[in-house]
Amino acid sequence: MGNMSLEFLNVRLIFVLSMFWVGGVFGKGVKPEGRSLHHRFKNSAVFDVMSFGARADGRTDDSNAFMAAWKEACQSTGRVHITIPKGTYIIGPLKFSGPCLNVSSLTLQVKGYLKATTDLRKYGFGGGWLEFAWLEGLTLTGGGTFDGQGARAWPHNKCPTDSNCKLLPTSLKFVAMNKTVIRGLTSVNSKFFHIALVECHNFKGSRLKISAPETSPNTDGIHIERSSSVYFSLSHIATGDDCISVGQGNSQITITSITCGPGHGISVGSLGKYPDERDVSGLVVKDCTMTGTTNGIRIKTWANSPGNSAATNMTFENIVMNNVTNPIIIDQLYCPFTSCTSKAPSRVKLSDIYFKNIRGTSLSEVAVALECSKGIPCQNIYLEDVHLDLSSGEKQATSSCSNVKAKFSGTQIPPPCT
Repeated sequence: MGNMSLEFLNVRLIFVLSMFWVGGVFGKGVKPEGRSLHHRFKNSAVFDVMSFGARADGRTDDSNAFMAAWKEACQSTGRVHITIPKGTYIIGPLKFSGPCLNVSSLTLQVKGYLKATTDLRKYGFGGGWLEFAWLEGLTLTGGGTFDGQGARAWPHNKCPTDSNCKLLPTSLKFVAMNKTVIRGLTSVNSKFFHIALVECHNFKGSRLKISAPETSPNTDGIHIERSSSVYFSLSHIATGDDCISVGQGNSQITITSITCGPGHGISVGSLGKYPDERDVSGLVVKDCTMTGTTNGIRIKTWANSPGNSAATNMTFENIVMNNVTNPIIIDQLYCPFTSCTSKAPSRVKLSDIYFKNIRGTSLSEVAVALECSKGIPCQNIYLEDVHLDLSSGEKQATSSCSNVKAKFSGTQIPPPCT
């Protein structure tokens, strides 16, 4: 009898200890009302937004649940995972800010369908729908979709005609980020830009799907500004503006294997609109395809630019143009507004620019347009193996050049500028 009692006590002790171990290692057990639930495995922790009150029903605003999950995750230690399961979430605008001092890596796995609120009164000027800032080691992945629900906002966009317009919110904005990876995500119908990088370093994006109607204003797929060591690859972008725009202050940017169209192509600029802009250098765009875009490769700088900056050491290589209106274009008299009257030359210096193995078809007769600044003519512009036929096939395309003495080698169709 005594042995049986001891055995019974041992069994109870083992059971109690095992329950304590499960609660301590794998979370907090059944979630009490008003408390969060997460799981911890050795040096990693998992936070599920559903455990913080998210409904994922497509009707309820789940913003508070997302922020509660973020707050606990950012205060955690080691490797941290935030999971957003399948379902439809109404959220935003939200700011996921760091630094998360004790977090070695942070993975946000989005499997659900995230929809932005359409009430523009909730967004600040020039802000984002979802903004990530001051973080290191973020990975954003999971195959989910970010829907900016831009259709109701686009009629309020005055930027195509008003230089002092109020900016609509960008869908995904990354500010002062380091060692960031975004992979396998979809962005649709942004109100303004889909993805914007500002002051980011060591940023990699791949296998992205970005889309908005061809008529949607300023829905750039990816905009990069004041950033370095940025790499985008293996993505499909179809928008109402630039598929990718490379703004001022960038260095060591690589864009490869991008399918673009519809849209305005891949652009450098616009540059020189504001004083004290930083230089652009070390850009590589290669192995891309443009289909039905307004432009292919475009470099645009403002006429009468107020400062002195430069764009140099840029290579555009192995680009296919399918029915592109302006396959290769340098425009140093850029101004999209009807009120533009100044003919003062741009003070942005363009030099050491290489166009290599550019081939396909042009919708316009002028397939190569190099319109440089008369104040600071372009220097060291190289075209090597360019073959651009007119889409109509009726005659040969032409080139147009001013304030530049380009250097040509290999195949040159259309014939070089004289």
